Amino acid sequence: MIIPYDNCCDGRNAGSYGNTRNCLACGDVDGKFDILFNRVRAIQKKSGNFDLLLCVGNFFGSTPDAEWEEYKTGIKKAPIQTYVLGANNQETVKYFQDADGCELAENITYLGRKGIFTGSSGLQIVYLSGTESLNEPVPGYNFSPKDVSSLRTMLCTTSQFKGVDILLTSPWPKYVGNFGNSSGEVDTKKCGSALVSSLAMGLKPRYHFAALEKTYYERLPYRNHVVLQENAQHATRFIALANVGNPEKKKYLYAFSIVPMKLMDAAELVKQPPDVTENPYRKSGQEASIGKQIPAPVEESACQFFFDLNEKQGRKRSSTGRDSKSPHPKQPRKPPQPPGPCWFCLASPEVEKHLVVNIGTHCYLALAKGGLSDDHVLILPIGHYQSVVELSAEVVEEVEKYKATLRRFFKSRGKRCVVFERNYKSHHLQLQVIPVPVSCCATDDIKDAFITQAQEQQIELLEIPEHSDIKQIAQPGAAYFYVELDTGEKLFHRIKKNFPLQFGREVLASEAILNIPGKSDWRQCQISKEDEETLARRFQKDFEPYDFTLDD
Repeated sequence: MIIPYDNCCDGRNAGSYGNTRNCLACGDVDGKFDILFNRVRAIQKKSGNFDLLLCVGNFFGSTPDAEWEEYKTGIKKAPIQTYVLGANNQETVKYFQDADGCELAENITYLGRKGIFTGSSGLQIVYLSGTESLNEPVPGYNFSPKDVSSLRTMLCTTSQFKGVDILLTSPWPKYVGNFGNSSGEVDTKKCGSALVSSLAMGLKPRYHFAALEKTYYERLPYRNHVVLQENAQHATRFIALANVGNPEKKKYLYAFSIVPMKLMDAAELVKQPPDVTENPYRKSGQEASIGKQIPAPVEESACQFFFDLNEKQGRKRSSTGRDSKSPHPKQPRKPPQPPGPCWFCLASPEVEKHLVVNIGTHCYLALAKGGLSDDHVLILPIGHYQSVVELSAEVVEEVEKYKATLRRFFKSRGKRCVVFERNYKSHHLQLQVIPVPVSCCATDDIKDAFITQAQEQQIELLEIPEHSDIKQIAQPGAAYFYVELDTGEKLFHRIKKNFPLQFGREVLASEAILNIPGKSDWRQCQISKEDEETLARRFQKDFEPYDFTLDD
């Protein structure tokens, strides 16, 4: 059975309050009003009514106005009270005649260039329309440092100010990815607005929504106080949403429940989520001034471990290993060592090194022995770690890099990839990465197959937030099974007693997916060492254009 993991309720116990607001947030609509509102109707039919819909990014698109005219003239009507931000380009300025906001159609309201919207329940929403411009005067589709400064002045100058419930901007805040989970293909050190970062730093929103980058990113929550130096404050959740009706089916609608901050118990409000991170916009406790780029944190260069397996794989890469603040070289830390023989520690004589196809700094790739396909690979830590939960930060970072690279590699070959881990009756982490040809099935089919087989075997799967850290759910030493789909959707099972060792393979080998049920057990799929070496050489050659280890 699937149990939805509650990634919506900011206060964790919002249901116990009488003033909970059920909200939807949406990314770039781009003029696809029918797709959006039909989706909202379907959600409300399934989950009950929502109080409001908040739209960030481009509400209008470059398509003809016929669809919009039906809403503007009342032929069609939005099914829910909808609030939208203004223009982000010259082409759409014509739709937003009143800078102070106005009703665009029945149930559709333009909030305005900038300001504060307070609902009848006390929910406080701060909005900033447009994209960043440092030049004055700014056109109708931009905001300036003065606009950001005035918003902060309106709110932050009173001693009672604690923060706001929701912040709506179209651009991402620059550097939002610092200290957080991977933002995918969006480089947050280059993309986004430093002014929005400064605004988010000052306003301390509980939720911050943005769009424009055509992708979905739910950042781990970050804290708004300095630990041991300031009193605890609430955490902020940043969510970037994709464009409506995108062909990749990236998430463009986000449902959440929130109790207005002013109605919450102080202790409940400042409870810290288990996966909370440092503030991405803070450096040495100092906030960058309005209108200036916020400096990125100083990054230490990672030390490298080299393994000369053979002439092709032993590409030695230079690494200074120096700390920018210290004249003394950093001493490379040895990876954790196993208590006894291990088949997967790279330095171990037990490793079948002819299966190794790529070596990074902290991890390596190897073909799976008895794989479901010729390109079924494993991501393994070089040092001895039992599970993802026990990995150090630098190893996690490289694991994520390998996953993202393999997704791109397999996508280029017409395949989606499924990643799973079974931390049960295993001593060394093995992340199984199995490519599934797009022609075989859709991602939803894969998800349904896992759910169906789990139900049949009375395995309870949890659906967890796409960008959540598994460390918030499982403690070191706990047994679990975990699967990640190419959309970022994740399913998790906490193993309490017994668990079928081949469950992940059985699902993927089933008729619904790869249709190779005879390969559900790896022991039935073994081939000769000579054939394994041939497959390894082929994978190395195919993967080489994507090999990020060659960039160092």
